[in-house]
Amino acid sequence: MTKAKPATGLPDWMQDHVNRYLATNGADGHMMTTPGGTRPVPTLLLTTTGRKSGEKFLFPLIYGREGRNYIVVASKGGAPEDPGWYKNLVQDPHVSFQVIDKTFTGTARTATGGERSHLWTLMAGIFPTYDDYRKKTDREIPVVALEPA
Repeated sequence: MTKAKPATGLPDWMQDHVNRYLATNGADGHMMTTPGGTRPVPTLLLTTTGRKSGEKFLFPLIYGREGRNYIVVASKGGAPEDPGWYKNLVQDPHVSFQVIDKTFTGTARTATGGERSHLWTLMAGIFPTYDDYRKKTDREIPVVALEPA
């Protein structure tokens, strides 16, 4: 896997989470309690290629599983625009990601239609705050399947 650097502008708590995940190879950081969260959620580290810089950037994301795919949500807390990592993978869907101590390369694709609805329900079950984020924005929040190679 190409060496990535944590994305710039991450909040301190998120940067600390990434550092712990990397330092312990996922032993500390895979399960994370978000600020204000009531229960731990599983997280992975997604690496995308910057659409402007071409550099590799790493983002910590909550994930779920559907078959062999890993599912993530491009919520950005319900902001009016998609997060940078999502814009990166739209430009270049070839990604790598780490789940605990396992690393994968693969392709990211945005779920649509009935599949999106199903995966949204799956992810809102893992992190119910996604439903609150959906109410805060007019955009359809993308749900992404990370398909290991």
